[in-house]
Amino acid sequence: MNKLFSSLILGAIVFCAGVNASAQGETSKPAPGGNGAAAGPAITATTSPVEMARAAIAAQGGEKFKNLKSVILKGSVDLYAPNSTQSIPGGFVIVIAGDKARMEVDARPAVSFKMIYDGQRSYSSLPNVDMPPMTRFGMGLLVKFDQPGYVVSTLPDKKKQRAFRVSDPDGNTTDFYVDVASGRVMSFLIPYGGYTFGTENKKMKEIDGVLVATSFTQRLEMPQGAFFADYNVKDVKINQPIGDDVFAIP
Repeated sequence: MNKLFSSLILGAIVFCAGVNASAQGETSKPAPGGNGAAAGPAITATTSPVEMARAAIAAQGGEKFKNLKSVILKGSVDLYAPNSTQSIPGGFVIVIAGDKARMEVDARPAVSFKMIYDGQRSYSSLPNVDMPPMTRFGMGLLVKFDQPGYVVSTLPDKKKQRAFRVSDPDGNTTDFYVDVASGRVMSFLIPYGGYTFGTENKKMKEIDGVLVATSFTQRLEMPQGAFFADYNVKDVKINQPIGDDVFAIP
């Protein structure tokens, strides 16, 4: 059970890569919409997948989003096992700087652990659970959509949302579903480790010109049924100095 819950939370780590400086030091085309987190260009039925990706970047904050140096998120999480309406409450802390990340979850007595990725190596206090590189999935992948070797393709629409897929040269993919009026990413799907992680953004808040999801749900489809985790961010800090010791592997 602990491993299944940790796999669900691992999906949230992939999600949180979307608010980090995963594109730091890399060159991308400027996204329209300026530096603020105002709504991106409206998306129509004829908008190309590349233009949808650019609109999504603009809605997140444009250059400010792409040039983030660090993000610290603290809050609460409720974990749900398959076919259960009873949550397991806990707290979490996520620290991300470039391609480095640290996450701690305390939902004792059910589960308590930490995961660290120092940019080259990963560590987990739980066995057989590794933290993926921050730049290969989620919003961290989106910010590199216009670099050589990356492919943006169209997906079928979902209700009132348009969809597109970003693939990197190694075959890693994320499917994005965006609001047609604002260009905001409302949900996305990430295949990783043989599973598919689904993230739905419920609430978003502009922090220093960058759009940050402050309430989101993670879903993981398993043979036993669907696992859920509801995250509520209570404290956000961006572009704070973070020492390398935070990402030191024990």
